[in-house]
Amino acid sequence: MATTNKTKQVKKNKYFRYLIPSLVGILLGLSGYIFYISKAYSYLSDDPKACVNCHIMAPEYSTWFHSSHGRNTVCNDCHVPHDNFFRKYYFKASDGLRHATMFTFRMEPQVITMHKPGQMVVQENCIRCHDQLNSVVGTGNVTAQMAHADQGKLCWECHTDVPHGNVRGLNSAPNARVPLASEPVPEWLQNMVKNQQKGK
Repeated sequence: MATTNKTKQVKKNKYFRYLIPSLVGILLGLSGYIFYISKAYSYLSDDPKACVNCHIMAPEYSTWFHSSHGRNTVCNDCHVPHDNFFRKYYFKASDGLRHATMFTFRMEPQVITMHKPGQMVVQENCIRCHDQLNSVVGTGNVTAQMAHADQGKLCWECHTDVPHGNVRGLNSAPNARVPLASEPVPEWLQNMVKNQQKGK
């Protein structure tokens, strides 16, 4: 009887010895595949083309590209904090996860607007970049918190065209020429499929 229990225990241990590494391998493989197919690595850069990985951002990219900001700035200059490294990448990660969730589950609105944390960051960056001008005009002291408490205005409440124009929405730039996302399927796999289709 004791031998039978011992044999069962050894068999269980054998299964667990292979089961756990297999599950970890599957999880790592799926995570790597999702990271690759979603081009998550592109969001670590400052390249504005990363912002149009989601086709929904085409109007924002197009209007930025043709604005005065398109010559001197990239998306992250305005939409990501610059006061320290950790805050920058924490914000990018949390905001990116929020965007990915919204786009994956089709929760995006027809007119994209910034949420409060995004407004705070953009307002900080307007003040940071235009510090000299703001000191002359005297409006550079208004923070997003003050504006939300009706103690001033956000920069873009007056400068409505900067940098995305005053017409907003998914159909505001229907024929916008934006960088197309590259094909996520590796070239060798595309060739293999083409060759198989030719053989049929």
